[in-house]
Amino acid sequence: MTKNTSNSSSTNTGTKAYRGEILHFLADPAKVSEEESYQYFEDGLLVIKNGLVEAVGNAHELLETLSADISVTQYDNGLIMPGFIDTHVHYPQAEMIASYGEQLLEWLENYTFPEEKQFSDIEHGKRVAEFFLTQLLDAGTTTALVFGTVHKESVEAFFTIAQQKKLRMICGKVLMNQNCPDDLQDTTESGYTDSKALIEKWHNTDRLLYAVTPRFAPTCSTEQLNKAGELLKEFPDVYMHTHLSENKDEIAWVSELFPDSDGYLDVYDKSSLLGRRSVFAHGVHLHDSECQRLSDTNSAVAFCPTSNLFLGSGCFNLKQAEEFDFNVGLGTDIGAGTSFSMLTTLNEGYKTQQLRGDKLSPFKSFYLATLGGAVALDLEGTIGNFSKGAEADFIVLDYQATPLLDRRIKRCKTLTEKLFALSILGDDRHVKATHIMGERI
Repeated sequence: MTKNTSNSSSTNTGTKAYRGEILHFLADPAKVSEEESYQYFEDGLLVIKNGLVEAVGNAHELLETLSADISVTQYDNGLIMPGFIDTHVHYPQAEMIASYGEQLLEWLENYTFPEEKQFSDIEHGKRVAEFFLTQLLDAGTTTALVFGTVHKESVEAFFTIAQQKKLRMICGKVLMNQNCPDDLQDTTESGYTDSKALIEKWHNTDRLLYAVTPRFAPTCSTEQLNKAGELLKEFPDVYMHTHLSENKDEIAWVSELFPDSDGYLDVYDKSSLLGRRSVFAHGVHLHDSECQRLSDTNSAVAFCPTSNLFLGSGCFNLKQAEEFDFNVGLGTDIGAGTSFSMLTTLNEGYKTQQLRGDKLSPFKSFYLATLGGAVALDLEGTIGNFSKGAEADFIVLDYQATPLLDRRIKRCKTLTEKLFALSILGDDRHVKATHIMGERI
């Protein structure tokens, strides 16, 4: 239940507060003790001023510091936490989700490429972007790192809608000049020129950020990958977003196409594409030397369990990532991924680690979905937790959204049990509210 306990019509219109059970993370549970990795307030208060976090803490302590005219909204029977962060997703694939029967390379040829041809039409792109972003927000995801298509119009469409919704979003035009349909190819020069124009128009406009986006090594010539590296040198605060070591046939293909490279990651490394804002989707089949290089360059991997299972690609080795200490976020990878819900993604992530014989604790799961994603995207302090000055994108998870979860939560004796139940039984139905810069949308 939601209650508003404002004492009067607010004159302090820039400040508002939300009361309820609150959880956010301060660090990776794999790097500190679990108890040090998070803050949890059974009766907490989140204070927001002009869209940014002003304070978070125990309600009885913070309420005494508030002016009487500040509105306090109370959320009962739920959990307030930062909005989810999706570190790898394809907005043009939203309407082709659940396409049957193929592994990666056949799936691209039979389903993905035909779908993406429609995005030369900016109005089509806007319609799909509107649907896609609504689905994300309904599922509690407030920031995402997003693939467009090879068409410049696809990114124009996406950013136009994201800007209207005042969202913190990252997107880029796909670079793809070989081994794909002729009508989905750019050239080395046109890809560079279009990307540069989009960066100059959209990067750091409102809450929008740009990602240089080679689709994956097989669809990019060495010249195009080198040109992508030039863009990163010209615009050092943009992102680099691509795919890496998702599927064994894909890896073998990369070896054939780039015989002079020492493995898949080295193809990108030779073009200077690794770095603090470089995010590689999947990384299911990484060698230790590649993990070390990802760590040395502060690069990140997007762990995409639902698509890895759906396409039969394999199970990401999270334990290996922790041993080599490279950044990891979670990705839904729509449309090979099968749900917009980060809770569903946590469910599948837990199972992939079970199949590996490893454990994924609920604290690590929710860290990856929030602060871990922010760290992977080099946005720690901006999004991902309730540190002072962070953008106030947050959600409320509903313990009573389904009878099954309601019953299970009532049997939980610890926070660990409650979070685990949410991560296994939860989905988009359990997102009671999504707030952007403090405003419920």
